[in-house]
Amino acid sequence: MAETATSPPTASSTETVERFSTGILPSQDLREAIARGQITASNPIEEAQIQPASLDLRLGDVAYRLQTSFLPGPNARVEEKVRALSMHAVDLRDGAVLERGCVYIVPLMEGLALGKKTTAIANPKSSTGRLDIFARVITDFGSEFDHIRAGYEGPLWAEISPRSFSILVRSGARLTQLRLKQGTPRAAESAIRRLQDEVKLVDAGGSEAGIHRGMVAISVDIRGDGPDQVIGYRAKKHAALLDVSLIDHYDPMDFWDPLYPSRGGGLILDPDEFYILASKEAVTVPPDHAAEMIAYDTLVGEFRVHYAGFFDPGFGHSESGGSGSRAVLEVRSHEVPFLIEDGQIVGRLFYERLTALPDRLYGVDIGSNYQRQGLALSKQFKRPES
Repeated sequence: MAETATSPPTASSTETVERFSTGILPSQDLREAIARGQITASNPIEEAQIQPASLDLRLGDVAYRLQTSFLPGPNARVEEKVRALSMHAVDLRDGAVLERGCVYIVPLMEGLALGKKTTAIANPKSSTGRLDIFARVITDFGSEFDHIRAGYEGPLWAEISPRSFSILVRSGARLTQLRLKQGTPRAAESAIRRLQDEVKLVDAGGSEAGIHRGMVAISVDIRGDGPDQVIGYRAKKHAALLDVSLIDHYDPMDFWDPLYPSRGGGLILDPDEFYILASKEAVTVPPDHAAEMIAYDTLVGEFRVHYAGFFDPGFGHSESGGSGSRAVLEVRSHEVPFLIEDGQIVGRLFYERLTALPDRLYGVDIGSNYQRQGLALSKQFKRPES
């Protein structure tokens, strides 16, 4: 457990708050969006759902087992596609099993009524990604996963496909999260270089950070601290059922095979295997920015990295008790085996400014699970000190 952090400067603790017309909405603006009806819900939204720059989304009461994944496209509502593709419905109110390798779609409790200049983007939560649960948000008349157009008014749905483990979920479970944006706040490369100089967005232990196209490179650590130290985990093929609501509960060895440094120094990623690895760099997100990792970049290899790409304001930041936080990488190779080497670039982070400093930061003060992390499995698994 990290030490309690000193309270960082936030929007609620400063008399004058600098505001911008474009950017990601911070926590206090998300509350205002809820009050104005831009974010709607079938059940009242709980304060615990509001993160520094995102809102946790809750599963509704029913999951539909589908023949296939889909996008509704510009001429159809999600409900119409569900009626055509649904094989059967699963009641989630008392808990139900979503089987590994199957595709489900679940209406979410939250909906949107966005303004003409407001867009939204969704992502799996960190624990969802670390459990290898493929989770994406779709909308009526949508042509992209997780990207919600300006002015959208209607329901939200989550497509869920557990890839490594069958999972037990209940209505109200929070597997995905949503950010609201005004305009296009992505920082220019010059601004990223300035932030790197001032804040150390990524600390490569004295090496110069790789910045390209306004993004900061992240590399993988497969050397660790010695030959007997675990450098990652590979999901077991035939593990037991996993209840996503249970915290610090499961023995990791029942679900994961630990990985150790190899003599050759590399790690071969086998197709259809899922790996948890860690970045070589410590990552910092300044209080007035949010970050996102690109999940798949063909420039660095034929594999997907980091299903859950959101990094909240304050992640890894010293003012919120996060100095030294690493990025945990959820990795799956595509089609062919792929050799990765220690220090190889496996992903890229881009940073976006918030419209204002949030009134809370990622960290132990708000119960964040992965501040000051190194290599770490999801919160459902027992920690070594437990």
